[in-house]
Amino acid sequence: ASIGPAMAVALLTTLYGAVIANAFATPMSEKLARASSMEKTNKSLIIETISGIQEGMNPRVLEQLLSTYLPTGKRPVQEG
Repeated sequence: ASIGPAMAVALLTTLYGAVIANAFATPMSEKLARASSMEKTNKSLIIETISGIQEGMNPRVLEQLLSTYLPTGKRPVQEG
């Protein structure tokens, strides 16, 4: 007779856990993954820029190298 209430509590907590995971935890982890990816890209961009400047790279070459980090529609138009 005491198994019934205990089983109800166990199932209810399992349901709550599933709801919380799908409603909050999964979207939060996806948002954090996107933010982490953007941060990694930004740090890579900074490292490329600083190392190019330190190596005395031609500014036009450095500009072309760094434009690969921009989305295709926002890249500078190539002349010539």
